[in-house]
Amino acid sequence: MEELQVNQYVKRKQGDYPLSLKLQIVQEIEQRKQSTTGAQRKYGVQARSTIIAWLRKYGNFNWENQTPSNMPKTPEQKMLELEQKVKLLEKQKAFLERQIEQADKKAIIFDMMIDLAEKEYNIPIRKNSLPEQSIDTDQKKKKR
Repeated sequence: MEELQVNQYVKRKQGDYPLSLKLQIVQEIEQRKQSTTGAQRKYGVQARSTIIAWLRKYGNFNWENQTPSNMPKTPEQKMLELEQKVKLLEKQKAFLERQIEQADKKAIIFDMMIDLAEKEYNIPIRKNSLPEQSIDTDQKKKKR
C-alpha cells in the first residue's frame, strides 16, 4: 500500500521569525519595494496581520493618525501629518542626544578608572605609542 505524505499545518508565531527578517520586511515595505501581501508570499509569512503587527512595532509610520490611502488628504491633514513627523523627529533627536551624553559620561568614567588603576597598581595600562612610530614600522615592513 502506498503511503501519502500529508503536509500538516504548523501554526507559527511572530517569535518564530528572526528579528533581522522582521526588520528587513518592514524596511522593504516602507521603501515601497514590496507590498504586505508580496512580502508575505516572498518570505513565507503565514498571515498578513503578522506583517502589519511588525510594521506597527518596528516601522516609522505613525499609526495613531492614520488616514485611508484611497481618500485624498486635505491641506489640514497634510499639515497635521507634517507636524507629527516633526514631533517624532524631535523625540528621536532628544533620545539620541541623551544616548550621546551617557556615552560621553561613560568614557570619562572609564578614563578615570584607568587613571586610578594605573596610579594604584603603578602599571601602565594605556598604550603609549606615537603615530610616527607606527608609520616607521609600516615603512620598515615595506622595505623587507
